[in-house]
Amino acid sequence: MILALSGGTGGAKLLDGLAQVAGQEALTAVINTGDDADFYGLRVCPDLDICTYTLAGVVDARGWGFADDSFRCLEGLATYGLEAWFGLGDRDLATHLYRTVRRGEGASLSQITAELADRLGVSARLLPMSDEEVRTRIRTPGGVRSFQEYLVKHGAAEEIERIELVGIEEARPAPGLVEAIAEAERIVICPSSPVVSIGTILAVPGVRPALAARRERTVAISPIIGGRPVEGPADRFLAGAGYTECSAAQMARLYADVAAVFVLDARDADEAEAVAAAGVAPVPADALMPDRPARARLAAAALEAVA
Repeated sequence: MILALSGGTGGAKLLDGLAQVAGQEALTAVINTGDDADFYGLRVCPDLDICTYTLAGVVDARGWGFADDSFRCLEGLATYGLEAWFGLGDRDLATHLYRTVRRGEGASLSQITAELADRLGVSARLLPMSDEEVRTRIRTPGGVRSFQEYLVKHGAAEEIERIELVGIEEARPAPGLVEAIAEAERIVICPSSPVVSIGTILAVPGVRPALAARRERTVAISPIIGGRPVEGPADRFLAGAGYTECSAAQMARLYADVAAVFVLDARDADEAEAVAAAGVAPVPADALMPDRPARARLAAAALEAVA
């Protein structure tokens, strides 16, 4: 079994690559839920949904939401004067309605995630990082923002003063998560944000020590190429967490206690020495994923690095 730790867009692409190489049945993915939020009374889990839709083959070409979705309901909400800054598509709303109804019936997030995956034909095992609520809060000069408010509503334009994970101390790993870490043949840390995606998963009590115990079987993939994030404002989140350097080498240092191998883009080969100095074996590869064949190539390179 291959275990992957994933955030949203970049992580979902790598999950697709891993599924192409190893098959969905051999894949277990642990997914960040710190970005979750409630909109109009509905529970929305952006990273879980992106990963589920991607593996189901129904994600929209823009990288999130259901393929070819319409937004008539959102337009109607705006007509009535309600905020409509978060792009909830009409077909996508069915996912959030189902999740909210099942939560009201007492189902856990792990159960609901498995049910949604099954209904969409996903045979990989998808786990939220925790069934307890953890919420990423971004403190800015303008006030405290939820993750989605900071990223979507305010366009990640504000300076970050501090990042807080509300509820992290009380959170427990999702059922089966620690066991999956112990049993995995190989573990892949996807190219998602090391602070607000992967970092949030690792902050769940018990997860980081469990992963550190499997360090020699774990490979991390850089989300940074040429000193810039491939997806999203990872540089802003790094700065907000107190890291002044945005580089592949910095990523390797952040993961040095949990990953023995680090895949960096070949264009950052000059950073390989700094990666090695962090005690992590550098593996140059093409880390961009512009299409599905590229996802499979990167996934194969990562798996080969810890074969």
